[in-house]
Amino acid sequence: MTTSDPWAPPSLRLVCLDIDDTLIDFSAAGRRALCALIGRADMWPLWEYVTDSHVAMVVAGQLEYRLMHHRRTQCFLAELGVLMDAEEVATFEVRRKDLLRRGWRLFDDVLPCLDWLVAAGVQLAAVTNASGAHQRAKLADLGLARFFDHVAIAGEIGVAKPDPVMFHSVCLTLGCDPVEAVHVGDKLDTDAVGARDAGLGAVWLDRSAADTNPDMPSGVHVVNGLDELPELLVSEFARIGVPAQR
Repeated sequence: MTTSDPWAPPSLRLVCLDIDDTLIDFSAAGRRALCALIGRADMWPLWEYVTDSHVAMVVAGQLEYRLMHHRRTQCFLAELGVLMDAEEVATFEVRRKDLLRRGWRLFDDVLPCLDWLVAAGVQLAAVTNASGAHQRAKLADLGLARFFDHVAIAGEIGVAKPDPVMFHSVCLTLGCDPVEAVHVGDKLDTDAVGARDAGLGAVWLDRSAADTNPDMPSGVHVVNGLDELPELLVSEFARIGVPAQR
């Protein structure tokens, strides 16, 4: 009787990372910009709700991505009882994005994690549902562009997370199988569950550490900061190369 070799996990060749609220503290900058424009600090939950509903329309094919920001902002302002014409909405968006850009900051754990991943020899991809020019400017302004082998933009690909096509297109571009890739992001459903359903390793970045739900989706790993990611990758995806000590 022949005993087969023990099963071993595939090598980890690719780590995909969301951008906003994973690498860059986007929500804090967004709150400050919105507050400066409307004079209120309590409307961020409504802004997020309206934004999420418009992104969902893009994913469902009901709204063109290039129109999303304008429609979202117009709808949000209407909820506040402020009716603006197209030109006024456009001006509002220009001012908001300028304030936002000046407020971008990296989380403290980002650069050490990216340095470790580069030293480990894996490919890196930034995978985002936000607009291309906006996200590429962020990566460049904050010195992150040099780390990434590929930047996947929903508006350029024509699909958005959690659609499996979004994840598969990244793997195809970088020449690896989904089982050889891991995706890390701050949204449980959009990032982690979407990646899992596409066949990638799935890591939810829960920076708040506030979720106590015992019914976490199967196949989803949780970290509370990117400083925890290297240990997780080594323990759960054991065939990643461990960087040599310098």
